[in-house]
Amino acid sequence: MFKHILIPTDGSVLSEEAVRQGIRLAASIQARVTGFHVIPKFHASAVIMGLLEANRGDYAKAAQAYADTQLDLVSRTATAAGVACDVAYTTSDDVAAEIIAAAAQHGCDLILMASHGRRGMQGVLLGSETQKVLTHSRIPVLVYR
Repeated sequence: MFKHILIPTDGSVLSEEAVRQGIRLAASIQARVTGFHVIPKFHASAVIMGLLEANRGDYAKAAQAYADTQLDLVSRTATAAGVACDVAYTTSDDVAAEIIAAAAQHGCDLILMASHGRRGMQGVLLGSETQKVLTHSRIPVLVYR
């Protein structure tokens, strides 16, 4: 059975439920988990050049704080369930590729993720991150709905 589950989270309600259910699964099969979050890169558009660096710095702090909050939820939930847990994050615009890379880097044998994150119309037009992971992952992917 599975021994190490990667649980990516974007902070959406469904993603948070996938975290809880993923940790329940891990506890039931005595697996460990790695919580993972991808911070989108900063993109400036139509910004006054003098404000660009301040905005970049503000964005970096806010994005890091958000990632810490999401990964803290994974850690606290795993600890409460008696499940060994690590957390990691990266910054990228290619969320699916980073999820797959993280699974390989951390030696995970299962990716458990929510069916839809907070990608809005972009997800509809370009395909959801979950769909991309399903398409390109070489390890099993369990989708929580």
